[in-house]
Amino acid sequence: MQDSSQETAVPLSVHGLDPSGKVHWNLGWQDLHSSAVELGEARLTSQGVLLATTGERTGRSPNDRFIVDEPGLAEDVWWGEVNKSTNSKVFENLLGMVRGHLNSRENLFVKDAFCGADPNHRMPVRLVTEKAWHAAFMHNMFVRAEEEELGSHEPEFTILHAPSLRAVPGRDGTNSHVFVILALDRGLVIIGGTHYAGEIKKAIFTIMNHILPMKGLLPMHCSANTDGEDSALFFGLSGTGKTTLSADPNRALVGDDEHGWSDDGVFNFEGGCYAKLIGLSEEDEPAIFATTRMPGSILENVVLNADGTPDFENGSLTQNTRGSYPIESIENRTQDSMAGHPKNVVFLTCDAFGVLPPLSRLTPEQAAYHFISGYTAKVAGTEVGISEPQATFSTCFGAPFMPRHPSVYADLLSEKIKRHEAKCWMINTGWVAGGYGDSSRIKIKWTRALLNAALRGDLDDVVFVTDERFGFSVPLACEGVPDSILQPRETWHDKKKFDGTANLLAQMFIENFEQFSSGCSEEVQQAGPKPILVD
Repeated sequence: MQDSSQETAVPLSVHGLDPSGKVHWNLGWQDLHSSAVELGEARLTSQGVLLATTGERTGRSPNDRFIVDEPGLAEDVWWGEVNKSTNSKVFENLLGMVRGHLNSRENLFVKDAFCGADPNHRMPVRLVTEKAWHAAFMHNMFVRAEEEELGSHEPEFTILHAPSLRAVPGRDGTNSHVFVILALDRGLVIIGGTHYAGEIKKAIFTIMNHILPMKGLLPMHCSANTDGEDSALFFGLSGTGKTTLSADPNRALVGDDEHGWSDDGVFNFEGGCYAKLIGLSEEDEPAIFATTRMPGSILENVVLNADGTPDFENGSLTQNTRGSYPIESIENRTQDSMAGHPKNVVFLTCDAFGVLPPLSRLTPEQAAYHFISGYTAKVAGTEVGISEPQATFSTCFGAPFMPRHPSVYADLLSEKIKRHEAKCWMINTGWVAGGYGDSSRIKIKWTRALLNAALRGDLDDVVFVTDERFGFSVPLACEGVPDSILQPRETWHDKKKFDGTANLLAQMFIENFEQFSSGCSEEVQQAGPKPILVD
């Protein structure tokens, strides 16, 4: 039964669907939130914000994500532990199950939108889901289509979303009851067995990461801000300070997670933000905190206090509590989610070993090397079984979403850095002075002082020296920062121990990079660290 209140250029029959229930086309957030509550999918907080829980899956399911290995775009996928393949037979069987499941629902919700704020490069996308609250998530997270655009909207990729449909691994060719499968040349994604909303946005992000490089555009897992003229990019894994440092009262936010870099500048992929909320406080992050009180936002797996207000300290359901809100909820932002070419590219790392400088300047080749490496470190207490610092490498600071060989993205980044004369920096937000356990983490005020000096150009006339082991340039001074911490070796009482630890980390870089070296230029391969023999 079609709800004829909304015209559309592409009927559901194009996706092989013939639903018996009611189809709700492109409802606004108010109607979607009301439907979610009425249907028992979610509830409201005391401030009127939608709250949903996702059951056993409270985060992404990387072991259950596959790409169909068939002729066409999939031929350029870099297969391996991250990009796992499945065959057409498995996909067709699961697709039939998803279609049958959706056709039998009493209600289906369709949401048409775009991925990409730049009209020249945006991709029309569609979600067909059995849950109103997932359609509301789509409304928040993607670029919303204007009413006059809906009549001509033709999705390049469609997600058929059946979260309550569970696969049978032995029968269906999956690893568990969950499946997230991308069929690149068919313009289809099927998702089943998981209610975690993040799978929706990350599926489309992965597709953008595969398609844009063919057009000479660089897709990036990063945040971005601008002073109105120059933009800056911030790459970093969880816990490195990406969100905190890109939130600057003197610079407008372009976006907090996913961007493209075209010949015209940078543009946000998304129409909203998907913030991690555990430990959130109004004092430390007032802008994000305010969104959790705004009707239109969605809280995911957040526990409520007795008075119906969110308890952001409560991680009993998961440490991965989330908030989804439209980017318009952030006052200090660019109006079109776009900005000019970056003049500064910042890699953020939390080095628990205590050997990387608080700030370093990188050449384009070094930028490519460290972009491919995507280094940070885990410390004791972050995961069960970790008792000492452990190096973590995530390709391009977003390995789970990069279908092509990392060198494709690294070469594009290096080329754009050179062409637009951008400066590239690595900032260590972790430790020096002996590393984790022997000193406290670098003060955030020092990190901000270094970052602001770099973005303003205040370091242009400062003397830099070359780190003999890692090869990048390190400033000798920066206003507001003690000179003593800028050269990590000088902060260690035991210089011999520093050399041993630094060589250990350098060797970790080298061993991790071996898997990528065959696809990289000689210049990039030589841009990595080199252990130094010490007495």
